[in-house]
Amino acid sequence: MCYDVKTSLEAQLKRAKKSQDLKAIEEIVEKLGSLTDLPLHHASGFSHPEVLVYTNEDPFYPIVATWGLIPHWVNNVEQQKKIWNSTLNARVETIFDIPAFRDAANEKRCIFYVDGFYEHHHFDNNTYPFFIQRKNNEPLALAALWSKWVHPEHGGIINSFSIVTTVGNGMMAKIHNNPKLKEPRMPLMLSEDMEEQWLSSHADFEKELTALLNTDNNLELQAHTVGKLRGKNYAGNIASISEEVVYTELKTEEFNF
Repeated sequence: MCYDVKTSLEAQLKRAKKSQDLKAIEEIVEKLGSLTDLPLHHASGFSHPEVLVYTNEDPFYPIVATWGLIPHWVNNVEQQKKIWNSTLNARVETIFDIPAFRDAANEKRCIFYVDGFYEHHHFDNNTYPFFIQRKNNEPLALAALWSKWVHPEHGGIINSFSIVTTVGNGMMAKIHNNPKLKEPRMPLMLSEDMEEQWLSSHADFEKELTALLNTDNNLELQAHTVGKLRGKNYAGNIASISEEVVYTELKTEEFNF
């Protein structure tokens, strides 16, 4: 799954910079930057951080959204608080079937840019966190779904999103080996061509998704172990959290290609 990420304002400006509209970029930084929790050297989805996502409604100007999708049909705060811890991730295989994601899968897809993400590897009854990023250090574009929810008490609008996951392959199949899951998982990472497909507004996107999932994204990844992300030894949201920490009992060279 994908519950932990590293992201910065610089990474989240990647798509806006494609338009080469410097005035728009300045506006995003001035108007939206302060409304986010960036930079996030490490953030758990369960803390529901505020970040920027690019939606299919405006592919080059982001919105502020909280991690943990709140379906538009949620009708009270109690239900909202109950559901958003279970909607941090959405399995791509079932997004058109599960009520919480169905409408968003058809109508509201978005991209969440990160510097990298963290996953836990299980070995000898212990867990070891890894940081995964692109080999060229460019931001990763993660496929996501979003929703616009009207708060029933004050009428304010809350934008929220869920990261879409798929079956883990290659390096990720080795790292993400949670014994409680039937198979390894990883976020659905998009190449530049795949980004445009994901944000397309075609009516029958469900059919297009099959072709998209069969596309080679050509993204080269690298990974290294980091310090603990849970418990009393967790250092917190600090810049050094993504730096390598070596665990001698692990042969980490096996996880890179």
